[in-house]
Amino acid sequence: MQNKMKAVIMTAPNQYGVELVDIPKPAPGEVLVKIMSVAICGSDPPLLAGESYQTPTLPFTPGHEFSGIVEALGDGVTDLKVGDRIAGESHCGCGYCYNCKSGSYNLCLNFGKLDKGHRHYGFTTNGCYAQYNSYNIKTLHKIPDNLSYDEAALCDPAGTSFNAVTLTGVTAGGYSLTIGDGPIGILTMQFARSMGSKTIMVGCGNRLAMSKKLGADYTIDFTKTADIPGAVMEITDGLGADEVFECSGAPGTTTQAIQSVRRGGQVALVGMSSITEMMVPVRSVILDQIHIHGVRANPNVTKNVISLFADGKVNAAGVITHRFPLDDIKQAVELFVNNKDEAMKVIIHPWD
Repeated sequence: MQNKMKAVIMTAPNQYGVELVDIPKPAPGEVLVKIMSVAICGSDPPLLAGESYQTPTLPFTPGHEFSGIVEALGDGVTDLKVGDRIAGESHCGCGYCYNCKSGSYNLCLNFGKLDKGHRHYGFTTNGCYAQYNSYNIKTLHKIPDNLSYDEAALCDPAGTSFNAVTLTGVTAGGYSLTIGDGPIGILTMQFARSMGSKTIMVGCGNRLAMSKKLGADYTIDFTKTADIPGAVMEITDGLGADEVFECSGAPGTTTQAIQSVRRGGQVALVGMSSITEMMVPVRSVILDQIHIHGVRANPNVTKNVISLFADGKVNAAGVITHRFPLDDIKQAVELFVNNKDEAMKVIIHPWD
């Protein structure tokens, strides 16, 4: 039992549970992390169901939003020590392809090639629904004592939000619109607000109320307002939002985003849509010179996210609604998927 740990093992689509498996040993350049908190991501249920755009080799341990403690060091590790509190990223680029050298390791040209050094933890390489996992030190960041493990587990998804506002920029004193009031959307809104934007959030129900509580200056309930762009124009005196963050992925929201931004404005597409091809108002994009950014993951932003969390500029704890032990992983996933009990961000504790 000394060399065993609990881990979620997926053996087939929709077939997974907690098993006792060997504790991994860190390779050179890696550390063994004692996982303290894991956040369920919206991409986890499709992966567990065998419906993800990425297909892992089974058996497999998913999960990629985590925090923990450095438990052991692999050869050559000097920048971390045993006992360090850390937050992690899921993307680990090869480090030497053109994109990695340019800083875009989230777009590594050796994606999925383990022999080339690429790792995508929780997707192509075993993840953090476990009591321990080994990680390359490139993916880990120290966290201050005033940041809880639960909050730190949100650094990875919040990094996607921060990547969005980095790509678009934020107009201080201007308006930003966020479409989609899930965790990514609410965190995006908070980052924009922390940078001086007046924020508009589109959503409904308890999540829209949470958005208001966490700082949205204006809210639009899409169940009561058919013309979202019209409502945005009214708020912005007919100019449109300076930046629009589409964090929903729902049909039609990309068009709403383009129709809601000002001429020369910035649109970030964050929400992963199930529709691979869609009609968009290209004429408006061209004539109004609208800039559109695809947003993937969180390259080079985790330190900024940790700082804003720790300084209280962005409220990570505010989007956490439920906590479960690892043994109750199926119950936790079901609650998350079906939005039961007003679930937002659900945290798994491997050591409860």
